[in-house]
Amino acid sequence: MRKVNVLFAVALVAVLVISLFHASPAYSSNSDNGKVRVLVQFAPGKAAAVEHSLQAAGGEIHYAFDDLETFAVSLPEAALQGIANNPNIVLIEEDVERYPISILPSANAVSLPEQVVPYGVDMVQARDVWDTNRDGVVDAGAPTAANRKLCIIDSGLFTGHEDFQGLNVSGGYPSGWNSDGLGHGSHVAGTIAAINNSLGVIGVTPGTVQLYIVRVFGDDGAWVYSSTLIDAANRCAGAGANIISMSLGGTRSSITEKRGFASLYSQGILSIAAAGNDGNTAYSYPASYDSVMSVAAIDEAGLVADFSQQNDQVEIAAPGVGVLSTVPYIDETSVTVSGVSYSGGHVDYSARGTASGALVDGGLCDGSGAWAGKVVLCQRGTISFYDKVINVQNSGGAAALIYNNVPGGFLGTLGDGYSSTIIGVSLSQEDGQYLVANRLGQTANVSSVLYTNVSGYEYYDGTSMATPHVSAVAALVWSAKPTATNAEVRAALTGTALDLGAAGRDVAYGYGLVQAKAAIDTLTGGGTGDVALHVADLD
Repeated sequence: MRKVNVLFAVALVAVLVISLFHASPAYSSNSDNGKVRVLVQFAPGKAAAVEHSLQAAGGEIHYAFDDLETFAVSLPEAALQGIANNPNIVLIEEDVERYPISILPSANAVSLPEQVVPYGVDMVQARDVWDTNRDGVVDAGAPTAANRKLCIIDSGLFTGHEDFQGLNVSGGYPSGWNSDGLGHGSHVAGTIAAINNSLGVIGVTPGTVQLYIVRVFGDDGAWVYSSTLIDAANRCAGAGANIISMSLGGTRSSITEKRGFASLYSQGILSIAAAGNDGNTAYSYPASYDSVMSVAAIDEAGLVADFSQQNDQVEIAAPGVGVLSTVPYIDETSVTVSGVSYSGGHVDYSARGTASGALVDGGLCDGSGAWAGKVVLCQRGTISFYDKVINVQNSGGAAALIYNNVPGGFLGTLGDGYSSTIIGVSLSQEDGQYLVANRLGQTANVSSVLYTNVSGYEYYDGTSMATPHVSAVAALVWSAKPTATNAEVRAALTGTALDLGAAGRDVAYGYGLVQAKAAIDTLTGGGTGDVALHVADLD
């Protein structure tokens, strides 16, 4: 007799797993109209019977993964016990969340009068592969990844950007893949493939790799289900992708998702994902599946970023701090006093627009003040940016200017879910202290405007920024030997990585900094690469 035990977890948050011999279901707070969303694996040859049972139970089927013998379905909670008793069902698990790995803006928007080479391009030896004499012209016959297809699963691609004109994009999914209101996907794509065109930046592959775009995240950056990611990855495979790049993840693993990426790996596809930005030792998925390369972030000095997650699944590292790349917007935020304009950063989730008023010193702005109609300077520290801005707002202030408490500038946020009716601006310590010492009482004009669907450039921090470096290097290396397998390319990347941190593989850097030239030399039998040169480059 088939015995099934059903255990209902507290708070509906534990993973639901039902096997032939044992079931431990739990339910997520994620719901579709009062239903719970789960992944249901059926026994071989039982797809039609299980589909009928799910529909009869009031289920809404979102995806059918034939190769995994699995349906993604939303079911009434009351129907789960009956489904668990179905002899044709092998496993049920929660359809867990996947998020774009958060970006951490590291500097104000920049204006680029001519093309610049982001530091990461040389740090991963990209120009050692295709522009050895540094004359700005791609070397004839050099590997450029033109014969490889790389699929980006993200927030889309703003194809109207000046640095994407002439880009080899074979298509995408769904409709709207060629737009990007969030900017996350376009920043990733610029690191991979920004065109060598005398404008903006240049990618690790100089605009030559074939791209396929699958847009899973909307303009709000809201999470999606793991089944959405499985479907996206399958679409990459269907489009002929050799490499899948994912600057996304979630804290909870999925048996079905793990099987899906293992299947893609067995098909010869190399999947690469961000290790995560939580600055702890937790695993992020899909990066932490064995069939996926997990990428850590390092800075220009070769030091692991404080936000980069560290665990035994981290496989390789790449530049992920202060990465300059393409975005589909220009953020112009400034303060003008006595005819002098001071560039600032918009405090995320505060108001946009213009404001003016007499400039006053609010100290730490940790309480209310006589600030009605004033533009208030607030020193960073002690309380949150939100509290500072709201204290100014509640005191009738016209705008809050938060200046740094250490040299240089910064970008701040009120926090997701918070907002203000006044403008919040971040300023450098130098500008803030100068204004406090020399310009109090004078009229300050504050402006914060976001222009969208334009060609912009910004510096971001994150393992999201490190991941496309590795994905692009993988494409370069593979293009040098198209007959190589994904396992051989992966071994070349890890075997020639520049060892950082503790000797050998470690939880912070994995095998070390990815090196394109060294990996190509090893894969093609051309040598081991000039590692000593690049150790010096990191000093």
